[in-house]
Amino acid sequence: MFRNRVSKLAVTGVTGALLMAAAACGGGGDTAAPSPGNTGAGTAAPAAKIKVGLAYDIGGRGDQSFNDAAAAGLDKAKAELGVEAKELEAAPGETEAQKEERLRLLASGGFNPIITVGFAYSNPVKKIAAEFPDTKFAIVDDSAATGPNISNLVFAEEQGSFLVGAAAALKSKSGNVGFVGGVDVPLIHKFEAGFEAGAKAVKPDIKVQKKYLTQAPDFSGFNDPAKGKTAAEGMFDAGADVVYHAAGGSGGGVFEAAKAAGALAIGVDSDQAKTADPSVKDVILTSMLKKVDVAVYDFLKSISDGSVKSGPKVYDLKAGGVDYSTTGGKVDDIKDKLDEYKQKIISGEVTVPTGS
Repeated sequence: MFRNRVSKLAVTGVTGALLMAAAACGGGGDTAAPSPGNTGAGTAAPAAKIKVGLAYDIGGRGDQSFNDAAAAGLDKAKAELGVEAKELEAAPGETEAQKEERLRLLASGGFNPIITVGFAYSNPVKKIAAEFPDTKFAIVDDSAATGPNISNLVFAEEQGSFLVGAAAALKSKSGNVGFVGGVDVPLIHKFEAGFEAGAKAVKPDIKVQKKYLTQAPDFSGFNDPAKGKTAAEGMFDAGADVVYHAAGGSGGGVFEAAKAAGALAIGVDSDQAKTADPSVKDVILTSMLKKVDVAVYDFLKSISDGSVKSGPKVYDLKAGGVDYSTTGGKVDDIKDKLDEYKQKIISGEVTVPTGS
């Protein structure tokens, strides 16, 4: 598994001692509130720094995909807005109650706002946001969790997936491509639907193989490179020469399979030709860019300037929230065609399906 982890806390259950520690010290040595210092008459105390709590999905910072995109937005906010942060991550197989405790730990420790990465936090966010009405929450990839203090950061994944589907069809010599989904849930169906629509827009008779690694509520399909490799190997053996994954950390296995087969793969969420293990970067045709980093930074900027709003904000092609990558030069010769499709989607001439 291709991972280059930084130090972090994977929470599998939050103890009372942790909760007390968070309340006492702000959740970590690097996130303690600044001292107001000595203030003379007529001198205002310095403003307290924004303390951000970020709860990752399975895989956390270092997954080279979805979570890392969120981390990039947080890092930009640290550099440009001066925020401080505490980062926690989900553990494989954990319950919603454990996710609730993670969010409660952050909220009771004085972290405000709290950003959750992934739709699996939907119910926990809704519950904990009601318990802490003065704390702002944001959730990536979910619009079901609603409340006066909840911002929903959602994307038109199908639009970006259409573009990489078109790229796959334009580059395929066999007329056979594949899609590997991490978990069989409606969100990932958007990636699949867009990919297939884009491929068939180029070649109506193209074969699109499809495979999901796990079924909900088993979310391990987002962090199981071995399963990703096995699924992609089956597709390459069945004639595919390009495979797109929407499987988070499992995508590393898809890249391995493409390397072994002398084929191509398509990354997801971040520009994986920049983040994947060096041994497989050369098989990545393009990546569907889902700019979680932009959404996270935008949300934190709105907290900083007081313009934050609850409810959904959609990041689509028109808003620059999704796109395709060009790193490696493998799509340079088809870029004009891809950009033509992009403009047709933005103008409304092409409507991309979100499911089958």
